[in-house]
Amino acid sequence: MAARNYGQYCGVTTAVELIGERWALLIIRDLLVGARRYTDLKQGLPRIPTNILATRLRELQESGIVRRAPYKGRGPIYELTPYGRALEPIILALGRWGFAAMGEPDEGDVITPDSLTMAMRTAFRPEVAAGMPAVDYELHVADVSLRVQVAGGGLTVIPLAPAPPPVGGRLPDAAPDLVFAAGPGIRNVIAGSLTPGDAIDSGVVHVLAGDEALLERFAATFHIDTPAVPAPRFELGA
Repeated sequence: MAARNYGQYCGVTTAVELIGERWALLIIRDLLVGARRYTDLKQGLPRIPTNILATRLRELQESGIVRRAPYKGRGPIYELTPYGRALEPIILALGRWGFAAMGEPDEGDVITPDSLTMAMRTAFRPEVAAGMPAVDYELHVADVSLRVQVAGGGLTVIPLAPAPPPVGGRLPDAAPDLVFAAGPGIRNVIAGSLTPGDAIDSGVVHVLAGDEALLERFAATFHIDTPAVPAPRFELGA
């Protein structure tokens, strides 16, 4: 059930009515990574008020986007329906579009396992990865660690820290090919404005273990073209 009605008979209007309320898209983003309990969603969205989270989940269920299901006798989980999962390419496209306007993080901005997982999926270029050998990365950004496995044109991302996947999932057994830590400047490597070599020399990336040369493959496989964002224009009388 839409929280607002804009009074227009239009597919875009209907979409905004269904998923345009504050926090709704971020709840969907996290559920695209995997099913979550209520407490998992609250932990992944630390600034969301509990009453808003409950309201959004109810609205998304009423709209057929999210469903609530039991999980092995350990309480209910929330997961996307097939209709909800159809939003994945739209969310990834929004992420690529927003990437161009991202600057430096503001004080207090956080990175969560789900947000970083979706960032990797947003930047992934399967057509490039398909022509390269399989590779297994371990990526550390702030206190978040991910296992990023690329094989052919496929991508698997497994959260390692600060906590393993809360619902399902299995930690990998084999050691990664490359372990590296990065700060927010990793965005410049993904955008192509900073080469992997320069990223290492400048301290944006720290190789902790494995073959440093694989960072070149990472930069080729995870890349987002960033068109220039026009500066705001203010005209008299506007």
